[in-house]
Amino acid sequence: MEGVVLPVRVTHGHTVPLLDWGAAFPHNYNFGPGGYSILSSIDCVKQQKRAMIGRYTKSDNAKGLTQVLTTLVPLALLWWAAIVCAGVSYWVAAAAIPLITLFTVRVFGLMHECGHGSLFRARGLNRAVGFLLGVVSGMPQYVWSQHHNYHHAHNGNWEKYRGPYSTRSVDEYAAMSGVQQCLYRQKCSIAAAPLAGFIYLIFNPRFTWLKGSLGLLSHVVRNKAARPNISLREHAASYETRQWKSAREYWHMFWNNIVLLSLWVSMCYACGTALFFSIYLLSLSIAGGAGIVLFTVQHNFEHAYASDSQRWDYDTGAIEGTSFLVLPRWLNWFTVSIGYHHIHHLSANIPNYCLVDCHDEYEHLFPHVTRVKLSQVYGALKCILWDTRAQRIISVAEYRQQSCVTGVA
Repeated sequence: MEGVVLPVRVTHGHTVPLLDWGAAFPHNYNFGPGGYSILSSIDCVKQQKRAMIGRYTKSDNAKGLTQVLTTLVPLALLWWAAIVCAGVSYWVAAAAIPLITLFTVRVFGLMHECGHGSLFRARGLNRAVGFLLGVVSGMPQYVWSQHHNYHHAHNGNWEKYRGPYSTRSVDEYAAMSGVQQCLYRQKCSIAAAPLAGFIYLIFNPRFTWLKGSLGLLSHVVRNKAARPNISLREHAASYETRQWKSAREYWHMFWNNIVLLSLWVSMCYACGTALFFSIYLLSLSIAGGAGIVLFTVQHNFEHAYASDSQRWDYDTGAIEGTSFLVLPRWLNWFTVSIGYHHIHHLSANIPNYCLVDCHDEYEHLFPHVTRVKLSQVYGALKCILWDTRAQRIISVAEYRQQSCVTGVA
């Protein structure tokens, strides 16, 4: 290949060879001793993934702390302003709720970063700040991060993980009654999102902890009476529940709830129960609903990659099973750039403040990443069925078209 000049791109002062030739030719070419072969976009990603991750998985404690402070301080000021303004007019206080909601979304996003250990370079900072942000957002951070890491390990494998709405396969949907199908569609709608947010951030974390704790107490008392010579620790260790998988998870749930419930009591005492819960329940429910919607449309969109275990590929899941959510710059700030989800799924160790630069430098690798604009979110939320035969996500409308064709045939 003498005399061949590789095309390059200068990005942020660095000269980057376009090894995939994607910017110069309609296909990607791999040149070797025996000639050349056409490479798929996924192959190109696999070839350059290590360099990409090595370049951008560099957490910065100062940047992480700055992000936390520019989130928690304004959030505290907004709460203070809402409480003070309530003495003048409840309508004035209500005007602060949209901003409180947006900052709560950002709190959850930063908590998510701590769960991946990417917001800070120091592990202790990720743990401590993650716990604090978990209290503010209502979610036991460590327990949540274990479930979320499972999602990352199986993204695109819909046999293993079906998303927050437990996406149904076409066969499962067909087996439902008409009422059940209607309820399923409504559950996945924008209108139901605040209710889903309430259940997700407020009800479930408290209910599962209380239910599990009462079960643990009953187990220990019952077994202590039957076998008094065994220690309480051993009795507790023998308890199995769906609410947690280890003692560490339980104690994170315990302290998250104790600190949060103490804050509830303090806020009720400081500003009144009705005022506090009116602002708190509204803002947290809407924030939770918004988070669920954002998460869903980044994996449920028209013809998203949805494989079974046998045919699943990790990088294909990141590129074809994850969308690039194109948001306004201000909304990218509140969502800590999670719209660049394809980068995040290639490596969860890339911190949010590096996602944009990483995408810009390696954009030539992502021609097949689905772009979803804000105006397209509503339509993407209708893609709630897993077509197990085509190995992709489809909408209810497409399912009905398929059913009509099959019925005619």
